[in-house]
Amino acid sequence: MGRPRRKLSTATIGLIVAALSALVSAVVIASPASAHGAPMMPGSRTYLCWKDGTTSSGAIQPKNPACAAAVAKGGTNALYNWFAVLRSDGAGRMSGFIPDGQLCSGGAVVYDFSGFDLARDDWPVTHLTSGATVEFKYNKWAAHPGTFRSYITKDSWSPTRALAWSDLESTPFDSVTNPPSVGSVGTEDGHYYWNAHLPSGKSGRHIIYTVWQRSDSNETFYSCSDVVFDGGNGEVTGVGTGNPSPSPSPRVSPSPSPRVSPSPGTSPNTSPSPRVSPSASPTPGGNGGACSATYKVVSSWGGGYQGEVTVTAGSSSIGSWAVRWTQPSGSTITQVWNGTLSQSGSEISVRNVSYNGSVGAGASTTFGFLANGSSSGSPTLSCSTA
Repeated sequence: MGRPRRKLSTATIGLIVAALSALVSAVVIASPASAHGAPMMPGSRTYLCWKDGTTSSGAIQPKNPACAAAVAKGGTNALYNWFAVLRSDGAGRMSGFIPDGQLCSGGAVVYDFSGFDLARDDWPVTHLTSGATVEFKYNKWAAHPGTFRSYITKDSWSPTRALAWSDLESTPFDSVTNPPSVGSVGTEDGHYYWNAHLPSGKSGRHIIYTVWQRSDSNETFYSCSDVVFDGGNGEVTGVGTGNPSPSPSPRVSPSPSPRVSPSPGTSPNTSPSPRVSPSASPTPGGNGGACSATYKVVSSWGGGYQGEVTVTAGSSSIGSWAVRWTQPSGSTITQVWNGTLSQSGSEISVRNVSYNGSVGAGASTTFGFLANGSSSGSPTLSCSTA
């Protein structure tokens, strides 16, 4: 005959229930990855660095120098959880809640995102056109109702200075509540989408700062997306060699000029040491001044490269410009933005478009291009204003 069963007292049962409840709560707190997301277009630092560093084995091995520095500072957990830059107690709060210098990490307390606050000018970057309408995409690792607010840095901001709240324009340039979405939660493909009108009058490097405030809880997500306003259509540069461009194909309006995408599997990547070749001497023009042009290779990859040309007005303002050069043998231009391309064999001519022909005395503007072939060689540029 077995032993008689002992009945547990009410007090003992209460202690067991309390202990189990505490254990469940601890598991929930330690596993926050059930609800999150991050911008995919324009890509946030964490998203693009995850794309840059992810290998076929699943290991994180960043190639971009800024992404590598972020991982060196905070470890790889941040990239395995690229969608988790959040504060569960955020309630939409910004200045006064998250300290200056910690905006890109959101002052996060679960994972160490502090490496993404580093002040650097070599983060992966999305190329955009100021004033254009572009489709924003925000990953929905988990779906929640709420509002997305997008801010832009002031013209006085510098990428070599840690981002502070005073560096952002005081009001968002775009705000949307409960936008539509596609795809499944918990996947890279699942995302919210909406059309955003980009701020006008912007040029050069900026940060688009996005705050996603849930309406069903205090949880709030924060993110930094590095962009450059150079007439681009959402191209992404600065992501490791061999990785396809991580930015989902955006729909942008207006487009400065017809564009041809680089060959699949050959997305541009940031070159640690761009090769810069000074142009020929300034060439006098016929509309009020002279201009000069300088050329540099921004990035290169197997079978192609990205270049940039800076046009600078002389001692007087100019109303139009044209830059000409002979393309190195075996290399052809496939795409130009911020300019109008004419190409006859190896002879290249790029003229201004409607919005960047007028350049003040001593001021400058830029246009960019993609080319196939080798980036070796230093073409001599001439600039005219006739």
